[in-house]
Amino acid sequence: MSKIGKATITVPAGVTAAIDGQTVKVKGPKGALQVQLVEEIGAKLDGNVIAFAPRGETNRHKAMWGLSRTLVANLVEGVTKGFEKKLEINGVGYKAAVQGKNLNLSLGYSHDVIYPIPEGIQIVTPKPTEIVVTGIDRQKVGQVAAEIREFRGPEPYKGKGVKYAGEFIFRKEGKKK
Repeated sequence: MSKIGKATITVPAGVTAAIDGQTVKVKGPKGALQVQLVEEIGAKLDGNVIAFAPRGETNRHKAMWGLSRTLVANLVEGVTKGFEKKLEINGVGYKAAVQGKNLNLSLGYSHDVIYPIPEGIQIVTPKPTEIVVTGIDRQKVGQVAAEIREFRGPEPYKGKGVKYAGEFIFRKEGKKK
């Protein structure tokens, strides 16, 4: 049995949930989200509790059980609290600034990198070396943070580049004489 899958989700006050076939729709104070569940899993709404059950006994049914429950739990958390990822920029002259609907990154290239901010995502730069990505969709927030980090990932010798806040970069020793 799936420890994650058999746990139910309690829908908090101020949030409405609806199940229409395999589609779960959640609406809350921050917005509305929906997810399409796989055919192997059935969802049931009783009052303000959502429960999930597999429709078979194969390994795929068991795997999709926990995944489906987690996806819906992320929807509920997203429409109530939202999600946030913090990025740090290390390096001389490396900086970031939000200009309208674009994120302007100076990362040591001959040109500035301009990243268009996707719909449903907010990016703020409290300091020139700090980027905060927020939104209600966990997958989208993580994907945007990963795309920004990809422009210049942290290198192991001096630690220059874009990294997640709190991420440990294993440092290497340089050349020896």
